[in-house]
Amino acid sequence: MLNKNKLFTQREVNVIPDVSKALSWLEAHPDALKGIGRGIERESLRVKPDGHLATTGHPESLGSALKHDWITTDFAETLMEFITPVDQSIDRSLAFLRDIHRHVARELGEERLWPFSMPGYIDDVDSIELAQYGSSNIGKMKTLYRQGLKNRYSALMQIISGVHYNFSLPLSFWQEWADVKDLESGKETISAGYLRLIRNYYRFGWVIPYLFGASPAICSSFLQGREESKLPFETDGKGTLWLPHATSLRLSDLGYTNKSQSGLGITFNSLEGYVAALKAAIKTPSEEYAAMGTKDADGNWLQLNTNVLQIENELYAPIRPKRVTRSGEAPSDALLRGGIEYIEVRSLDINPFSAIGVDANQARFLDLFLIWCTLADAPEMSADELLCTRKNWNRVVMEGRKPGQVIAVGCSETEHTLVEVGKALFADLRRVAEVLDSNHGNTQYQQVCDQLVASFDDPELTYSARILHAIKENGLTGAGVALAEQYRHLLCEESLEILTEDDFSRQARESLQAQEQLEQSDTLDFESYLAGREG
Repeated sequence: MLNKNKLFTQREVNVIPDVSKALSWLEAHPDALKGIGRGIERESLRVKPDGHLATTGHPESLGSALKHDWITTDFAETLMEFITPVDQSIDRSLAFLRDIHRHVARELGEERLWPFSMPGYIDDVDSIELAQYGSSNIGKMKTLYRQGLKNRYSALMQIISGVHYNFSLPLSFWQEWADVKDLESGKETISAGYLRLIRNYYRFGWVIPYLFGASPAICSSFLQGREESKLPFETDGKGTLWLPHATSLRLSDLGYTNKSQSGLGITFNSLEGYVAALKAAIKTPSEEYAAMGTKDADGNWLQLNTNVLQIENELYAPIRPKRVTRSGEAPSDALLRGGIEYIEVRSLDINPFSAIGVDANQARFLDLFLIWCTLADAPEMSADELLCTRKNWNRVVMEGRKPGQVIAVGCSETEHTLVEVGKALFADLRRVAEVLDSNHGNTQYQQVCDQLVASFDDPELTYSARILHAIKENGLTGAGVALAEQYRHLLCEESLEILTEDDFSRQARESLQAQEQLEQSDTLDFESYLAGREG
């Protein structure tokens, strides 16, 4: 009886928004959720058999990293990125992603794909080669942008890997939910809906690293004398450091974040306001980066420019509003032109329990959570409240499994236990799961809810707790090497499901031809090209 009263009290004190009316509407309109679009991007370091970073260039047999649709590089030559096209089937998206992994595993020879978000042993950070995209102006600009990232934030931060989940609701949802007629006339309404999703994601998205964070440990070589080494790490004395209750050091200040961007005043209350703040950041000079300059004494480029952001993609955020850009179009201009088309979730660590770094349970959970974020009321957020939400995220990524861990409500001093908030959220998610399952004729979404909600009563079920056991036993590098070899063998033995070797050969050949044509068509020298972009 006590537990029931406690659950009732949660609603009374608004642990989470009251979504009961919206959920009732959803249950009456299940068809509105048919046709959800998804795309997956998985990053992974190429490593040698001993787990050290590969020193070879991006394999030419895979094609052009600049022009390939599915296989590219991120910050470094050794940091690969695999991209699936938009699809309405989770299983098909994951099979496509697995085909990419199967093909790449066979092309890499003795190299492997690193199974963790945080890198293993780093011999020499200065030896990390920036991603190379050929001699075209756009190719050279992409490499120079990465040079700027290296000089601003260090190469160590940039070789951290993650998974991005791209998600869009079907037009039928917006037609039923918001009385939208079509995409063009309804773009403002749809954009407002996605911004509502984003605000709720900032408030409650910490649930993602709680459940799926898988970077509770780092190799001591990652610190390289940084101040964060003052954190109360435990160690095996052999180069592995961990925080006992951490979930995702990747998402902490130790990992893939940028403290200097917290003062940009970027909010998600209106698309115009978001774009205006983003555009201001790429036009605002930075004293720190101006002191660095754009070139060194020998005339070598150091960064694209000395502004707070070199380009819009430099903004580090756990979620982004997106629209597919036209040729030469800035992401923010695409948003203003057509509104928000989809959102990009950027808070997933590499799943070390999957050969492809992500699995169907995670995708289904994200569907449920993102739909809930769209339905739930989301009052406007000031820049200050946005910073307040960061405190909750930091609690979860640094010590989310700590017994009795609490979560704040907004910027108030009101706090509730993470367990209370998590269970209240899952009570709603299960109703969304029933709707999605009714559309698919199975119970897969409900099974995901039942499986994951248990992690609140038993934190040992979380990804971070499970992988930490393996890391403590074998060390970070030892555990990573074992998984990398296991997955390499598994993927090399599997047959392709959706794509064919001819598809990969054609994509490689056509991407190399497209890069060559681009290089031959340039008419400006690089400095003039950059000046034209800045203008």
